[in-house]
Parts: sequence; C-alpha cells; structure tokens
Amino acid sequence: MENKFIVSARKYRPQNFNTVVGQSHITTTLKNAIRNNQLAHAFLFCGPRGVGKTTCARILAKTINCTNPTPDGEACNTCNSCLSFDAGTSLNIHELDAASNNSVDDIRTLVEQVRFAPQAGKYKVYIVDEVHMLSASAFNAFLKTLEEPPSYAIFILATTEKHKILPTILSRCQIFDFKRITNNDTVDHLQEIVDKEEIKAEKAALQVIAQKSEGCMRDSLSILDKIVSFTNGTVTYQNTLEHLNILDEDYYFKLLEAMQQQDMAAAMLLFDEINRKGFEGDLVLNGFAEFIRNLLVCKDPKSAALLEVVEGMRDKYVATASQTGMSYLVSALNILNESEINYKMARNKRLHVELTLIKLNFLQQAIDLSVENGQVVKKKRLDGPVAFRSKPVTPVQFKPAGIAAPAATEARLYIAQKTPLQTTAAAPTKTTTAVQAAPQPTASTPVPRNIPPASGGTKKRLLDTLREKYGDQYAIEEVKEAETLHMEKLRECWDSYAAQLEKQQKHSSAGTFRSARLTIENDIRFTVTVSALTSQKFVEQERMMLADHLQTSFNNRAIIFEVLVEASEREDIPVHMRLNSKQKFEHIAEQYPLVKELKERLKLEIDY
Repeated sequence: MENKFIVSARKYRPQNFNTVVGQSHITTTLKNAIRNNQLAHAFLFCGPRGVGKTTCARILAKTINCTNPTPDGEACNTCNSCLSFDAGTSLNIHELDAASNNSVDDIRTLVEQVRFAPQAGKYKVYIVDEVHMLSASAFNAFLKTLEEPPSYAIFILATTEKHKILPTILSRCQIFDFKRITNNDTVDHLQEIVDKEEIKAEKAALQVIAQKSEGCMRDSLSILDKIVSFTNGTVTYQNTLEHLNILDEDYYFKLLEAMQQQDMAAAMLLFDEINRKGFEGDLVLNGFAEFIRNLLVCKDPKSAALLEVVEGMRDKYVATASQTGMSYLVSALNILNESEINYKMARNKRLHVELTLIKLNFLQQAIDLSVENGQVVKKKRLDGPVAFRSKPVTPVQFKPAGIAAPAATEARLYIAQKTPLQTTAAAPTKTTTAVQAAPQPTASTPVPRNIPPASGGTKKRLLDTLREKYGDQYAIEEVKEAETLHMEKLRECWDSYAAQLEKQQKHSSAGTFRSARLTIENDIRFTVTVSALTSQKFVEQERMMLADHLQTSFNNRAIIFEVLVEASEREDIPVHMRLNSKQKFEHIAEQYPLVKELKERLKLEIDY
C-alpha cells in the first residue's frame, strides 16, 4: 500500500522549540522556565491563526514530561515519554477542542479527570484550543480548577480572539502573545522545505507566497503544496502569479508611466489587456492602490524598510518614486480609495474603473494648473510657509470743495465741525484738525459729504430718495412695525373671520367663533375659551388660516393662541362615541334581540 500524502503543514510541524519559526521571544521564555523549574500552572497562548500556538503548546507538554531533557531545555526525543507523545499514545496529554465542546458538561468532565494523578511522567497537560468559544457558564465552571489546580496539572489555553475571554480567566493565566511571522522568516522556512523535498523554486516565487500568506505559516505551506501540484515540482515567479491570480507589478509600472505622460489611449489599452486576462476591476484598483502606497513608502529612505516586494523590484520602486511627485501620489491614492469603496455600487463595473483611470490620467494637469480670474494659469509655488495672505488697500480720501488734496503717499483723516449760522465771513473760526499732524488747509472750512450744508434746506428721507431714483422700476414701501395685541382690534379681526366662515356656508364654525371668549395673555399670546369639545374642534380646524389672518392684520408673525374648553361645562357626547366595540354590540343586541339570535344560530364569533 502506498504511503498516504501528508500536507507540509503537518509533515514539517516543529517538534522542538528551536524549530519554531518567528516566535523566539516565546520559545526562549518557555525553555528558561523549564530549565529553572518555574512553570506556571496555566498558560494562555493568543495570536493570529497559523503562527504556532498549538504547536508550542504540544512542544511544551512534550518537553516538561521528558525524562532526559537537554541542557538548553529541549526534549530528547528518545525517551519513552517522547516516543509515546510522537506516536500519539501518551496518557499525560489531553487536547480539547472548545469550539465543539463548549458546554458546562464538557468542562465538568475535564475537571473530573484532573483529580487523577498521572501514572507515568510528572505532569498531566490539558490543551484547550479555541478557548474563546466556551460559553459564559462553562468559563465560570472552569474558574476554580484553573485558579487552584493540583500540582501535577498544567493548563494551556489557545485562542485567536483574546478579547472574548473573561477577565477572570485572563487574570489566572500567564499570557503569551504570538506575533505574525515576517516575510523573511517565512521565505527562509519555505526554502528549507523545498530543499528537503528537492523542489526547484525561485526565491521571487517564495516571496510572493510569503506576501500572500500575510504572516500565517500554515497558509504559506498550503499555498506551496498547491503550486507544486500545479507546476509539477517547478515553482517559478510567473506560474506563482498565475496560480494565485496576482497581477504582475510590471503592469502597474507601465500604467503609471502612461498616466504621467497623459497617454490615455495607452492606459485604456493596457487595462483592456488586463481585463482580458481575467482580472476583475476591484482587483486592479486594489493592486494599483497598493502599488501607489509602495511608491509613497519609497519617497523617504527612513520608511523604505516597510517595502515588502520581491527580490529585484526594490530598486525599480525607488527609481520610480524619485521621478514621481508626492502630491500626485497622495491624490492618486485618495482617488483609488474612493473608487474601490464605490465599486460594489456601480452597475457598469468596467466603466467605473475606466473613469478612475481617466481621472488619474489628467491628475497631474489638475495639480499643476489652477483658475485665477477666469483664466487657467500655473499654480504659484512658494519656497517658504506663509502665515496669511494680504492685499494692499488703496487709501481713500474725501476731498472737500476748495481744499487742495494732500500728498498721495499717505492717507489723512479730517474732522470738520459744523459752522454756526451766526458766524460771519469776516471772523472765520478754526474748526479743522488733522489727525496725523497734517498741515491744516488754508481754504474755507471743509464740509464732509455726510453732513448737510448749513445753509441748505431740510434733509430728505432715505425712502424719498429711493422713490425718486427707483420709483419707476420697483414698488418701494416703508416697512410697517409689528403691532401688539389689543382687544378692540383683536375682536374686530375675529368677527371679520367669522363673517368669512358665514360666506363659506360654515354656519356651525361661524356660530362657534361668535360665542367664543377671547382673553389676551401678553403682547403676542391670547386664549380662546369655548363651551364644548366639538366647538374646540371647529376652531382647531381653522387654526392655520385663522393664525395667518391675525398675523397679517397685526403685521406680527409672533402672535399665537390656544383653544381651551370650559371646565364647568360637560358636553353631551353621543352614546356610540362613548362605547367600545364590545359594548356597542351588546347595546345593539339589547335593542334588537334578533341580532343576538342570528349570532347564536350561525355560531358567529365577533372580532372585538
């Protein structure tokens, strides 16, 4: 019988701490704790998927029960305990999947097993995977045992969602946070595996796999197995891109070059070629946005370390970034982000992407040009920062008749006092003073523009002046002042509205208005007192028209009123308005017994 195929994630799972990839800060701590005999009774391993939480838990369980550990705190892999663990027959290690065993009964069964000491070895280790899936009651049932377990019991909890675990559980555990595995560590581990499996693989292809796995070693190994099967043992950069449905970055470089040259035809043809290869528009937008982000990262040497690209591409990114303006990259990234957000709502997906490419094609022109005074001009570039912009204002000076204007280089203010009528020309009075120590004029006293001459006639009102100037074009009227409420005019308006209701054949409403009692509360508020609820309804029906009539009459839009019903009067409400549905039927049945007989004979049920 042929040997069954084992996926790389299981075949090359680490068997000791030294082979764990990318978690040296945790493996070193655990080895020192084992060597110094300072083991905690409960551990919590948390972090992203596929980074080695369960693997480290198994290695820890195996190492603490090893009868002949190495000096650096590793398992020997030769003793009976290690061999039974590797074969899966060890009785000292118990694994529980909390995703499918999350009830109180499952935890109680686990607690009952803890009471029994190990038959061989020093510790009984309980590994609870996906512990965040336990119910709240299961967590509470687990608290006491987790806080004070027997000396031989050790609990290792593993989870990807630490925030879902109760604080009472967290406080009882020694917490270890696993981090994502870096691309370099992933590539090195993949290289070791392909060397052992004698697989031909390009380093650029392994870098693409590491980027696609996003720090998850299990995903990277699964992707490697798929590509090896797809390529029949030869992993190249091109077939890796094809299998993972990743667009080659050379397309993005060509696309950016066409846009910077404002060659829209080349950009559209390039997108058509990409589309015919089967790449959807959202994939193009997302990939181009990531490409622009990488260029932004390369603009500053300090942040260039954040660039994670395949081997040989870094220099090309740096060279392209140096030739592209920062403003263009930031604006392009903003346009691509908005386009990607709105992609799902677009009916014509291809047109949506093409519109985005057209915007990017003319983006440089929009950055370099601006509109000033209706003309397209180059934007003014400033060498240094400007706190605020100011425009010089031309000084304005009112020159009275007969006075020579002062020098145009400085503005002067003259304050003129009105000359008394009884002052004669033979005895002129000094009335003009210069504010800024200006030389006083030698001519007669200046008369400002806003002060009428002493010998002139009466001053015209502004309203009369406007009527003379624009009377033939507009109807100019003086704004009337608002009036406050007073009883005489209020009663007159009220009666006139009642007369309007009479003309409209609303006799009941008109009668209600005539019998109503009005009371003024303040300058803008009055109350209307009526004798019955029906009368109140008549007034409320006319509220809007009545309010407009009163506000127009008083020229005061603040006037309001309230309708009240006299408490001393009780309205005779008809019987059918006082009864509910059931009482109405009983009342009808009492008056007409045949209705009740009909219901009983036909066995009808009344829906009250």
